[in-house]
Amino acid sequence: MNREADPSFSVIVRITARYVVRIMLVFGLYIILHGQITHGDGFAGGVMIALAFIMLMLVFGKDVTLRILTRPAATRLASVGALLLLTIALLGFTGGYFFFNFLGKGRAFQFWSAGIIPVCNVAIGLLVSVSLFGIYTALSQFHSDPERKS
Repeated sequence: MNREADPSFSVIVRITARYVVRIMLVFGLYIILHGQITHGDGFAGGVMIALAFIMLMLVFGKDVTLRILTRPAATRLASVGALLLLTIALLGFTGGYFFFNFLGKGRAFQFWSAGIIPVCNVAIGLLVSVSLFGIYTALSQFHSDPERKS
């Protein structure tokens, strides 16, 4: 696979991808933020966001995608997600045990009705989206050369 923008993709594919990626990002954020109310959570939303960046890389090439989400930025986002999740877990010790719900429970079917779960969903969504995109980026470095003989 060529790491540059593939000229074989038509203008229709590139324009459609621009709009579909935006929809995927918004839907992924929706799944992360409303995971405690509806189906989904941080993992499912993180996968959707990672797939949006993977689609960008497939259609527009690696250089364009890595200008949007640079490696240092991805590393920082993953670190923020991990630290946020660890902080929530350790703050639970103030209430007596690991991951204790130290926030109020709220009302049923309201956005902040689940205590620490929405915050955990955001942290998990950050970790999953950046990690899956990083795995795909690392695996895309290794490709088989059909003309090379072993």
